[in-house]
Amino acid sequence: MRKLALIITLLIAAQAARATYILLPMDEAQKNHLKSYGVAFWVLKNDVEIQWLLNYRGGSFMMKDNKTIQNECNIRGVTYELIADARATGILQEIANPEVNMDAIKLEKAPKVAVYSPKSKQPWDDAVTLVLAYAEIPYEVVYDEDIVNGKLPLYDWLHLHHEDFTGQYGKFWSAYRGAAWYQQQVRETEASAHALGFNKVSELKLAVAKRIRDFTSGGGYLFSMCSAPDSYDIALAAEGVDIVESMFDGDPADPAMNSKLDYSKCFAFKGFSVSTSPAEYAKSNIDTYGTRRQRFGVNKENDYFSLFEYSAKWDPVPTMLCQNHAQLIKGFWGQSVGWDKTFVKPNVLIMGENKAANEARYIHGDYGKGTFTFYSGHDPEDYEHRVEDPPTDLALHPNSAGYRLILNNILFPAAKKKKQKT
Repeated sequence: MRKLALIITLLIAAQAARATYILLPMDEAQKNHLKSYGVAFWVLKNDVEIQWLLNYRGGSFMMKDNKTIQNECNIRGVTYELIADARATGILQEIANPEVNMDAIKLEKAPKVAVYSPKSKQPWDDAVTLVLAYAEIPYEVVYDEDIVNGKLPLYDWLHLHHEDFTGQYGKFWSAYRGAAWYQQQVRETEASAHALGFNKVSELKLAVAKRIRDFTSGGGYLFSMCSAPDSYDIALAAEGVDIVESMFDGDPADPAMNSKLDYSKCFAFKGFSVSTSPAEYAKSNIDTYGTRRQRFGVNKENDYFSLFEYSAKWDPVPTMLCQNHAQLIKGFWGQSVGWDKTFVKPNVLIMGENKAANEARYIHGDYGKGTFTFYSGHDPEDYEHRVEDPPTDLALHPNSAGYRLILNNILFPAAKKKKQKT
């Protein structure tokens, strides 16, 4: 009997030793960081729980071993490691040590993702849709009609990119008013506004912005890049004020517009002035597009921004959003290339900055029951992406630290929320 008991004990021990986990390392050992997020999302879609190991090897993912998951990693070219149950327990014990800046966050349910984008082809590309397609993360496209008709509550996460919520068509009038794509955009947007019961495009865009505000306030996750973040806040602040000149809407702007802005309605920005010139590319002085080169000498060689390091155990949200294998991120331009920190509200968290240029590049905040994250610039792997340039081939940038920040935001809503420490 004693011999039989020993055999059974050994068999159990052997089985336990064979019980494995899959670790997706997110440090330099990972050959495709971007597709790793796609694997994590796919695993969540199949109702398998994941541990997001914050600050452990670049923010690695760990899950129970399954041959199907291994196959998916192989198909997608994602590096993975098989580790024994005892090793997995050891990693979690290491992370739990109060003296190390790490934590393990459970990811439980894949969010339903929407991207705000016109149905017609645009003369630029959206970095978020590029990386979602490359990482094989599913999303649905929504636009003005969908939002006005109340479809946003169907989604958990919404992205805004190259959009102008002030109704000035990106202020491309001066340079591109003769371009076929610009003229088509004006025709289609005006027709949409009238069909939805609005007299002006600016009125339609404000209504859309307010629906997005309600979505966020109700618990939605809002992510925004390029021209959308500052134009969104400008539109909210200018409610009831005509800031749009006649070439955009047929009547002149209010000359006293800047004295009538209500910054309390804004998500992230305060104290700014709206540009009064229709020929000026910038919409306000929030954006550093026109000053960073002249005032601070920013160029392609020295354009970087740094991520802040947060306490994983005390500040899990910004820690999740900043997970990366690099702390210094290559800068990149966009219609809004950076935000003057003077105009960022004090309750908004600046997670990435170009300190020398007084620029905020990556910011986060709460709004009602939801959150917003704004990321300046257009394409993290195309320094100065221009109208009608070809899309970036992300197969050439599978380890892009700049694109990783976008994908952190995709997985953030899946996290089991911990009670915030005080």
